[in-house]
Amino acid sequence: MKVTVFGTGYVGLVQGAVFADVGHRVLCVDIDEKKIAGLQRGEMPIFEPGLSALVERNRQAGRLSFTTDALQGVAHGQYQFIAVGTPPDEDGSADLKYVLEVAKTIATHMTERKVIVDKSTVPVGTADQVRATINHHLQARDASIPFDVVSNPEFLKEGAAIADCAKPDRIVIGCDNHAVADEMRELYAPFNRNHERTIIMDVRSAELTKYAANCLLATKISFMNEIANLAERLGADVESVRKGIGSDPRIGYDFIYPGCGYGGSCFPKDVQALVKTSEEVGYEAQLLQEDENVKLRQKSILSDKIALHYQGELQGKTFALWGLAFKPNTDDMRAAPARVLMEYLWSQGAKVQAFDPEAMAECQRIYGDRPDLKLLPNKEDAVAGADALVICTEWQPFRAPDFDALKDLLEQPIIFDGRNLYSPSAMKRQGFQYYGIGRGESLTAIR
Repeated sequence: MKVTVFGTGYVGLVQGAVFADVGHRVLCVDIDEKKIAGLQRGEMPIFEPGLSALVERNRQAGRLSFTTDALQGVAHGQYQFIAVGTPPDEDGSADLKYVLEVAKTIATHMTERKVIVDKSTVPVGTADQVRATINHHLQARDASIPFDVVSNPEFLKEGAAIADCAKPDRIVIGCDNHAVADEMRELYAPFNRNHERTIIMDVRSAELTKYAANCLLATKISFMNEIANLAERLGADVESVRKGIGSDPRIGYDFIYPGCGYGGSCFPKDVQALVKTSEEVGYEAQLLQEDENVKLRQKSILSDKIALHYQGELQGKTFALWGLAFKPNTDDMRAAPARVLMEYLWSQGAKVQAFDPEAMAECQRIYGDRPDLKLLPNKEDAVAGADALVICTEWQPFRAPDFDALKDLLEQPIIFDGRNLYSPSAMKRQGFQYYGIGRGESLTAIR
């Protein structure tokens, strides 16, 4: 089948490449000429494990191509996927200008029936706006061309996006007639060989399903962070609590890891957007509002621990920072806890020596050259001469360092662990002052 994907970010590029890998003919469209030129040379605009090889394989096979020509994109595919960004507006609502601009583009150039698929994360009612936009511009052309608008939200995790796309837990399709549902089933047939993963529902329910899923996962994280903060004050170890509750199959172990806050492009903005949607219909979503408050407070927890340890005297201190991305296996620093921490340290006159396996270039892009930031080529160089080590991202290479070498490299054997990678008792035996998240034993040095 012929598929056009507007947008070559995490969602559009991964979905397009996976569609091509099962045999569909995919054309990805983006207005960013530099990005498209890079993709045509096989250069990835983002880091995602396995993506480069997947894209290159299908590009070489002729099943996946890239263009900035919107007319060519509209002409190519029966299925027109909208996978552009929906950044938060100033009031927290999702900004739909890019989604509606694509809808306008499709309506301006279409000459035959199309199935327009909302893949971007969009508020409830967006399909109606897309439909109205297309109708308006078709009428302006005095054209009567049939089309359908479908909601098909993505459920990808950065760092595991290809597996999530190629072997999805579910394929949610929101539509208003059986015929287009059958067309979408045909498009996704290669992903349903093992068992039926498709869930058909009305459009508005599909749009809400995406927000409900992300907000529930964000709430699980915030709940566990609340328990961690309580554990510190009660002298309990949240890691033991986590194992105790995670063994209950009704709860499970996913998304109950406490830490220094969550980030990324999805959870923060989706919680804000659903809160805004609730306000627009006159409902006070108290749980979602409190999740936002907990998230913001948790991102300051490492700053608070550092300030408490040094009694607020941070001027001239140097901190080694392991991890810049908001999670492992990505270079994405959007809303990353590391950013909050670094900006706090700089405001107090401290310096940062940082290392991340993938996000160094992104950090350089965001902050540029500055005298209080050194981006170093490995984790050992980042630690050398620092007054303390701070961990913000749970990358695999950080899980089992040489602690004897670490102690020699640091000016003082102090670790602030925002991801609970190490055992407080083991750190004590090694001679470190160790501050985790919700680890009652790690507070003895402060008390």
